[in-house]
Amino acid sequence: MKKLVFATNNQHKTEEIRAALEGKYEVLNLEDIGCFVDIPETADTFEGNATLKSSYVVEHFNLDCFADDSGLEVEALNNEPGVYSARYSGSRDSLENIQMVLAKLEGNPNRKARFKTVISLMQDGENHIFEGGNRRDNQNSAIRL
Repeated sequence: MKKLVFATNNQHKTEEIRAALEGKYEVLNLEDIGCFVDIPETADTFEGNATLKSSYVVEHFNLDCFADDSGLEVEALNNEPGVYSARYSGSRDSLENIQMVLAKLEGNPNRKARFKTVISLMQDGENHIFEGGNRRDNQNSAIRL
């Protein structure tokens, strides 16, 4: 069975993908291949960060790989925090990041936001990009700001 690396250390995500691709691919994560490097996410786009991670694995381990990058885009904040969602407040503390978003939105009635995910699949020497995200308003959304 063909191997496919998911560039993550998140065991829950790995198990979800293994179940979805069962019988088609042997899904490995970073730990499984012995990759203990914190792969830098230095791009200013989700696509760029996902591609940095997938290409790192292909380059250093010679295995097909996919990686994701995701974050919250708030319309009234010019799509911030975006790629900086996990460290928006300068910390990786989720509560601090949310509080910073809410503070910046104070007094602004526009609460439209979406959670965006981009996946880079490096397979057989080609990079394939997939993007997903829903934009919703605060009347019927799972995202409430």
